[in-house]
Amino acid sequence: MARPKIALIGGGQICGVLAQLCALRELGDTVLFDIVENMPQGKTLDLAEASPVDGFDVSVTGTNDYKDIAGANIVIVTAGLPRKPGMSRDDLIGVNSKIMTQVSEGIKQYAPDSFVIIISNPLDAMVTLCQKITGFPPERVMGQAGVLDSARFAAFIAWELGVSVKDVTAMTLGGHGDTMVPLVRYASVNGIPVMELLEQKYGSTAKAEEVMTAMVERTKAAGGEVVKLLGNGSAFYSPASSAIAMAEAILRDQKRVLPVCALLDGEFGVDGFYVGVPCILGAGGIEKIIEFKLDATEQALMDNSVAAVKELVGSMNL
Repeated sequence: MARPKIALIGGGQICGVLAQLCALRELGDTVLFDIVENMPQGKTLDLAEASPVDGFDVSVTGTNDYKDIAGANIVIVTAGLPRKPGMSRDDLIGVNSKIMTQVSEGIKQYAPDSFVIIISNPLDAMVTLCQKITGFPPERVMGQAGVLDSARFAAFIAWELGVSVKDVTAMTLGGHGDTMVPLVRYASVNGIPVMELLEQKYGSTAKAEEVMTAMVERTKAAGGEVVKLLGNGSAFYSPASSAIAMAEAILRDQKRVLPVCALLDGEFGVDGFYVGVPCILGAGGIEKIIEFKLDATEQALMDNSVAAVKELVGSMNL
């Protein structure tokens, strides 16, 4: 039986980590595409030469030609300029929409049966653009953002409470930007509401709410925090790990429930826009969007986030 094929579009920091994770987990044969001559070939040769040490048998190659992504089961797209300090994700829309147009045309021509996971920013707009250009069914075109944002939220909670990150469940909804919606009400440690644990720790509801608000705001600005610290570039380890979780769920039909940037058809009061929501990911891609009832405050935050997505998408004049 042939191994799955994974195509990575964009030869930057994220794709380097993606290629390594694909190899280490032996998810499938991996091809890394970039327009810069010889760079993807050099990165993948370096990685392939680690195979005797790390013990993986999958193929890892680099290319400058879209035809080499032919037959890919999964395509993960990171192509585009990263943020610099002081920039928002939305500031990238002009140049990255041109890059995404070229990438989407390449995918449509050479990997017409693939599942596509977009990481490029501004995320919600780039996923929308890719789906319109490829014409792929919505269940096969999705964005990685919620897994990352939720992981950041969970990490901050674990660090605050002094517990293992493995026992924290947390989720964000909405657009991948400053209006994202970390769901405080559903955050828990092995089923115990985080707010209860914060109240126990501080002996005060007001203090617990203050600490949670700070974590929520840090989650919203977490990408910018990394950008500022790096000074040149943006996060790459955590986005890559998050996208691989999605790819593995599809390739191995795991039925994972993950927050995914998906095209909504009335769910959460949203129709015809890509927004971050919990989905079941399996062999069919986005097999089900999981809708649940938000309270009035959560719905207002969600509506605000969706409005920002609509404005951003509208600026592309699709």
